Amino acid sequence: MDDSISGDARLALDLALTVRHDGNGGVVDDLAAPAGLTAWVRDHPGLLPDTPTYVADDRALSEVRELRAAVRALFARAVRPGEPSPADAARLLPVPEAVERLNTAAARVPTAPVLSWADGADPVVRQESPDGRTELTATLAHAALAFLAGPERQRLRACHAPRCVRYFIKEHPRQEWCKPSCGNRARVARHHARHRTSA
Repeated sequence: MDDSISGDARLALDLALTVRHDGNGGVVDDLAAPAGLTAWVRDHPGLLPDTPTYVADDRALSEVRELRAAVRALFARAVRPGEPSPADAARLLPVPEAVERLNTAAARVPTAPVLSWADGADPVVRQESPDGRTELTATLAHAALAFLAGPERQRLRACHAPRCVRYFIKEHPRQEWCKPSCGNRARVARHHARHRTSA
């Protein structure tokens, strides 16, 4: 993912992207089992707590999946008047329920901003619990709240290439798809559609 987006945006987007196209016309859930959540958390060192030692259980998986449903529902609202991801269009949570889930998850562990500033680096502000407690869903919810309330939300889009179910942050004015392969599929689909109608 591009380094021009914040850690909060990256984390919220990465959570939403655990629902993705499987390459065969279907949708796959990277968080279908605790092992998937364990792998996903460990792939986010520096953004999530305790990544090297994290092991998910059924409860954590259920909580994160519920939070992800809320995040995807709020992403669908954020891309209006555009269409939501096709993976969500038929089963979105109502916005008030999604907001309530997000706020409830965020309130599990109170945090305060903590500044760190290493030599030769830019200052970084992270949200940390004053008593050192960490909680995965609270951390994810705080990132989603910061992203949804921040300016990067204005660049959030749903990719509408054939078979894609991803959301993405628009990096330049002409960007229409989440990645080049989606743009290629969309152009091929348009080409075939034009030739079918003219034949």
